[in-house]
Amino acid sequence: MESASSRSLQLLTLLQTGREWTAAELARRLEVSERTVRRDAGRLRDLGYDVTSRPGPGATYRLRPSMKIPPLLLTPDEVATIITGLLVLEARAPDDASVAAARAKIEQVLPAGLRRRAAATALATQILTDAPSPVDWRLVGTVADAVATGARLCFDYTDRQGLESQRTVDPYRHILRRRHWYLIGYDLGRADWRLFRLDRVQAPRTLPGPHHRHEFPYDSIDDWLVSDFGAHPRASIDVPDQYS
Repeated sequence: MESASSRSLQLLTLLQTGREWTAAELARRLEVSERTVRRDAGRLRDLGYDVTSRPGPGATYRLRPSMKIPPLLLTPDEVATIITGLLVLEARAPDDASVAAARAKIEQVLPAGLRRRAAATALATQILTDAPSPVDWRLVGTVADAVATGARLCFDYTDRQGLESQRTVDPYRHILRRRHWYLIGYDLGRADWRLFRLDRVQAPRTLPGPHHRHEFPYDSIDDWLVSDFGAHPRASIDVPDQYS
């Protein structure tokens, strides 16, 4: 059975065409009863969307064209989840303006009711954590694109002894651990899985595929870390904060 949220999203998409719809037309398009159309239209109003209606026989519905509303439908709980997640990032990177800007932009496109929930969540939430080292979000995006497209990643790297080298890896994941961001990838030059601190990565560039991808050999990243990067299976090893 289709969820009310999914159905309301379809209704909102139809109303965004700018035309006036009769309840019967909407019911046929959505394959529901006219009573369900009325209920879903009321749900959109509760979320802050300005849906006007002309009651009586031949009732019609229209979305006021005062602003362009994207086809985004979130519940108050989902808004609270998103805002809290961004607040965690803000607390961990207080000098990173991009995180605060992202939250502000999301709040701007929310309807009034959900915007109030977002503001209330931000007011009532305080994250207590040690701030991690800064992260280059462009590098994070480059890593993400490489993982998604199957590309390899080349970069200049400075290890914890200060030695510089060039690396080519099959990127797997980037993680936040003990206040530092890391890249996990298969290092082709060393024929092994390695952990790289992102703040030591310079001049990243991608090698588009297709390439033979190396499958991560452990059930989870935690398993790999506690095994001392595969050297001691399932041993309880205190993984060093810096590696490679």
